[in-house]
Amino acid sequence: MYDKTDFSQEHINYIKSHKSFKRAVSFTRIIIFITIFFVWEIAANLQWIDPFIMSQPSRMLKTVITLSKDGSLFLHTGVTLYETIVGFVLGTVLGTIIAIILWWSNFLAKVLDPYLVVLNALPKTALGPVILVWIGGTTKSIIVMALLVSIIVTIISVYSGFSNCDEDKIKLLKTFGANKRQILKLVVLPSNIPAIISALKINVGLSLVGVIVGEFLVSKEGLGFLIIYGGQVFKMDMVMMSVIILAIAAALLYLSVLWIEKKVTKMM
Repeated sequence: MYDKTDFSQEHINYIKSHKSFKRAVSFTRIIIFITIFFVWEIAANLQWIDPFIMSQPSRMLKTVITLSKDGSLFLHTGVTLYETIVGFVLGTVLGTIIAIILWWSNFLAKVLDPYLVVLNALPKTALGPVILVWIGGTTKSIIVMALLVSIIVTIISVYSGFSNCDEDKIKLLKTFGANKRQILKLVVLPSNIPAIISALKINVGLSLVGVIVGEFLVSKEGLGFLIIYGGQVFKMDMVMMSVIILAIAAALLYLSVLWIEKKVTKMM
């Protein structure tokens, strides 16, 4: 038998070891991040790479300061984040609702299955010009682009989770006279929270891709517009700066989903 004091001490040591490991991982990530930019700056200064084509951190920093002074950087970043969040939320909510409808109606699921497979394989960016003609060169067309990129993946992943739900639990509820709505509420949805969270993680990146593609085609605002404009006038500092900001935005959105996952997990 373990002594209670020994067990507590072992638990404390484990927690300390785990925290030390997490700090080491975080520290290593920061060092790698700093090293990449340091080597990039040195390589550009020593002409190992062409700073005009590849840019360099100091030049990107100057661009950030210049665009921040007139507020345009915050405007473009805010526009892209707004479009991404709206497309992300719509894709997740509508995709989950459609997945519920398909689970509810097996006939409808069988009918639409090949269409979902084809739509999932279809490059959504090819529909960009069509959406532009249908909706016009507005923010709505960019949000629709983000929606189309994410919604099919959500439908397929969430519906797959619904279909693989524990049959024994469903049979038990049916034995007690539960209807389909009660089965959905008590078993299917709760057991598929991880699948929905997984869809959220995927949709963050997909929605951002859809927004950037939409901004490439029609927008006069947003980080996608800055990338296109910077490439056209050969301001590679602006292009690389926009790419870095996009990477940071993607990371922050993903961390937001992880935060939601932790909150939901605690509630379960």
